[in-house]
Amino acid sequence: MGKITNEELIKRIGDQFAGGVTLVGEPYGLLTMETSRELIIDLLTWLKTDPALQFIFLTDITAIHYPEQEKSIGVIYHLHSLVNNVRIRLKVFLDGDDVHIPTACTVWDAANWMEREAYDFFGVIFDGHPDLRRILNVDDMEAFPLRKEFPLEDPNRVDKKDYFFGR
Repeated sequence: MGKITNEELIKRIGDQFAGGVTLVGEPYGLLTMETSRELIIDLLTWLKTDPALQFIFLTDITAIHYPEQEKSIGVIYHLHSLVNNVRIRLKVFLDGDDVHIPTACTVWDAANWMEREAYDFFGVIFDGHPDLRRILNVDDMEAFPLRKEFPLEDPNRVDKKDYFFGR
């Protein structure tokens, strides 16, 4: 099967999920779309099982934090159709106080550790995940280190004072 263009992919997704998925852009040719937490599993399942599209490879699940936005936490999915040699990025933005989203482990087994990492660093709670616990940080850690809620450096450090550097 030949490569599917982004325009064809936009049309197929628009026909299947009318009004539920919006186009964000195509940076460097990578089709980027946004949807809601209610539709994400249906969209992922459809993209994987559609015989013409076959987005069978889950490249990554990660998260981002934009504290200045109303919906400050974003969950990002990168999919690859090996048959059509095309990639897509899907984004779901969540309110910082309600960071629940359904797990993609029901669609891909490989989502397990990716979701655990997003939970560990951003605090995204994947509902229905078989083993949602920290994967890289210590278990008793209360903060989520990749959220932009804390200063980058400890203001009480004395080894960074100007007089140590002749200023």
